[in-house]
Amino acid sequence: MNADIKLIALDLDGTLLNAKKEISTENAAAIQKARAKGIHVVLTTGRPLVAIHSYLEQLEMTGFDDFSITFNGGLIQRNTGDILSKKTFTLSETKDIKAMTQNLGLPCDLLSEGVVYMTASRVPSLYPTLNKILTFKQAEIETLPKQTLINKVVSCTEAKVLDEKILDFPSDFYDKYEIFKSQAKLVEFMPKGINKAYGLEKLADLLHLNPHEVMAMGDEENDLSMIQWAGCGVAMGNAVAQLKEKAAVIADRTNDENAVAAVIEQYVL
Repeated sequence: MNADIKLIALDLDGTLLNAKKEISTENAAAIQKARAKGIHVVLTTGRPLVAIHSYLEQLEMTGFDDFSITFNGGLIQRNTGDILSKKTFTLSETKDIKAMTQNLGLPCDLLSEGVVYMTASRVPSLYPTLNKILTFKQAEIETLPKQTLINKVVSCTEAKVLDEKILDFPSDFYDKYEIFKSQAKLVEFMPKGINKAYGLEKLADLLHLNPHEVMAMGDEENDLSMIQWAGCGVAMGNAVAQLKEKAAVIADRTNDENAVAAVIEQYVL
């Protein structure tokens, strides 16, 4: 038991969710026990709020004092929708990313809140197969209103193709943007300095919490920053090797074996 933990940050895919994209009864029950002790439980995801609403409803976390970190830290929101912190791309930056991905023959989709603008590409984007709840529209950057806010840019295609093309990303792009894989078929681009640790630190400050009072759980590359920032960083049993190397705790179970519940029961309750 760790009496210091006041906030638990949970990644979704590969962490809280099982292979069926469901929250198990065991995980939900452990989360409710933690919340009953006054511990904040925060979903920390690359998705927009609209795409996680059903999970928030299941967990009964839709109130004014419930929070989510969305768009990989780009938005911090109350689960009522109120925005507490926001960082987005400029259209100039999106054009830069679009030109690079187009040169490599990769698809390029722009996320603006719950809308995905799918730009023309030689290779069809597979993103609609990953996030069916979002609204998808065909559009080009030049046709978007200048005031359009772009929360993140993604490229989604077959994992083998994506892994090969990532090797050809210009090195200076890593200086200009945050770039990471969040799923086998998906690479994401965020404004420089914006990641899950950024969002988690911002929310912790708002709640007057220190890193040692925060537990963060994840499984993929985009979870690495918050795993390292949190006082107790937890890698799922199914996590990528890079995450396991940096985590303070490695769960002895996978996301399909209720790892979140097991960790909460062992280290928090």
